[in-house]
Amino acid sequence: MDTTSTTAEYDRLIARHHAMRLRRQILAPAPSFPAAPEGPPSPPGGADGYDGAADRRLILRDLALVTPFDELIDHLYACMFRRRPFLRALFPESMEFQQAHLERMFEYLIERLDRPDELAETLARLGRDHRKLGVRPVHYEAFEEALREAIRHRADSRWHAGLEAAWVRMLRFAVRSMVAGAEAALCEPPYWHATVVGHERRRHDLAVLRVRTGEPYPYRAGQYGTVEHPALPHTWRQYSMGCAPRADNELEFHVRRTGPGGVSAALVGSTAVGDHLRLGPPRGTLMPEDDTRDLLLVAGGTGLAPMKAIVERLVEHRPRGQRVHLFVGARNRDELYDWPALAELGLRKPWLELVPVTEDAGAEGVGAGNPVGGPYAPGGRLAEAVGRAADWSEHRACVSGPAGLVDEVRTRLAAAGLPAARIHHDPVLGRF
Repeated sequence: MDTTSTTAEYDRLIARHHAMRLRRQILAPAPSFPAAPEGPPSPPGGADGYDGAADRRLILRDLALVTPFDELIDHLYACMFRRRPFLRALFPESMEFQQAHLERMFEYLIERLDRPDELAETLARLGRDHRKLGVRPVHYEAFEEALREAIRHRADSRWHAGLEAAWVRMLRFAVRSMVAGAEAALCEPPYWHATVVGHERRRHDLAVLRVRTGEPYPYRAGQYGTVEHPALPHTWRQYSMGCAPRADNELEFHVRRTGPGGVSAALVGSTAVGDHLRLGPPRGTLMPEDDTRDLLLVAGGTGLAPMKAIVERLVEHRPRGQRVHLFVGARNRDELYDWPALAELGLRKPWLELVPVTEDAGAEGVGAGNPVGGPYAPGGRLAEAVGRAADWSEHRACVSGPAGLVDEVRTRLAAAGLPAARIHHDPVLGRF
């Protein structure tokens, strides 16, 4: 199929979808999606009357019929692009990263399906972010069609209507939440244009970028956004803002190259002042607002970026008497790429204690003092240094960095008596 006919088919599908939706609204307002598929009905419960707990039990019971997820997802996308080839243009050239994200998304949904109200909030934020991709409700319908075929293919002779129905209900719940989030954000841009105004290589594999948007980018300290580089269209990667909001619309991103040929490689090695990027809507709830408790901030690698933004915000808006402890982990001192600026700030702010934790130098307090002994080693020893330092049970904690580090710090703090509800970190979600 050539480009012209593909584009025309896509335009006809979108026009048909909008016409049918308008007709439904005029004749009899109804949900945008078909009635639930055949299978056990869902009793009332949870968000929008959805009984996610019942579907979670059914999905987990028969999970072996459709897993491993990578094979399910391979067939899903093959089916979707075969039936709707025009949808391929919405996705990056390489599908590897996208497929891994969808696998994590399935795991995230199933894990939290028994908490639909909580899940709906996260999905609404995700739907708001999906607007930058040009995703419309009709695309979700195509995804559902492909998911049905993939489930039947994977389960083969063991397929049954109840299994498919549970998966489709889960998907439709997710879609309703995402569409609601997208519609609630219609008054804001789907993405922001940004110009690179500074690019500093701190290490061979790490750069600090400063960008300026043409209009205000409405984020809070501790949040993250997605970035698209012009060399890799439709390929968006998450990066935390490394500064508090500024009046001049300037933002800072800390980017470590994670491999060849990706967005991080382009941002670190192939980006210069004057280049243009696109930013997706800000996301994340790492930093709670209006909390006067003392704060424990723990950062590994470029997880330092959101913590630096939080500290900058507190310089201007800190509850009276609040103290802040920031632990920063790295393999060696050279990897403490932003330490001079932080150390200077710590020396001027007695309420802020900075503690670098490195493999070659153990842990050393800066600012208010109170050195912490013991070495740091890759694989989570930062968590040990944090755990030994003090009793954090009355604090509120924010953790950012590699997933393994975040999990170890959370586990250590919870075991030491800090309630899980006061340990904050951001999930990493993919997109459909």
